[in-house]
Amino acid sequence: MSAGGGLRLPAARILVFAKAPVAGACKTRLIPALGAEGAAALHRELVIDTLARLEPARIAPLELWCAPDTGHPLFGALAARFGISLHVQPAGDLGARLLAAAQDALTRAGAVVLIGCDCPGLGPAQVAAALAALDGVAGADAVLGPADDGGYVLLGLKRAEPALFTDVPWGGERVAAVTRERMAALGWRWTELPTLADLDRPEDLGKLKRLPRPMVP
Repeated sequence: MSAGGGLRLPAARILVFAKAPVAGACKTRLIPALGAEGAAALHRELVIDTLARLEPARIAPLELWCAPDTGHPLFGALAARFGISLHVQPAGDLGARLLAAAQDALTRAGAVVLIGCDCPGLGPAQVAAALAALDGVAGADAVLGPADDGGYVLLGLKRAEPALFTDVPWGGERVAAVTRERMAALGWRWTELPTLADLDRPEDLGKLKRLPRPMVP
């Protein structure tokens, strides 16, 4: 996807974070239920499905932020299929990686939306709503898309503040709550999207039966 014409918001960026679908290196909390190969296969489908939902909507340029690097064949295939740019997630914990990617993207965009690939219910409507809320001088400073496990599935920003990403209990039940506290301390105005379910734990797998659409093979 080019950063030019045909997009509703060419000056924004949608940052999609994904690990290479390597057995034992992704979706590790699902390994007890699916096995290492099964967890990696599910992660692969989730990554493909996320991009297949977002790219046709032509909202804003998509950037796929890859870990540990861009070398896995899946990433090259996705770049060719969807015309997206590939970027390497920097070193550090999740907060450091999100912060660095947001700071990098905001050098070429007025607003960014950060998402993962663990929420099959997250689609173009939510991403477009987030970017609309950020639009303009009078727009919100941030948009939060909460997850039902206490984390978040989307974070929209017009500027990247380290306070939002430093010493956050990633993977716990207070990620969204801590993020709200940090935004309040910054004096920011933010809006929130409806809470969505993500797929992180074995007990989440039942949610697969309630997907709004079939996964892309």
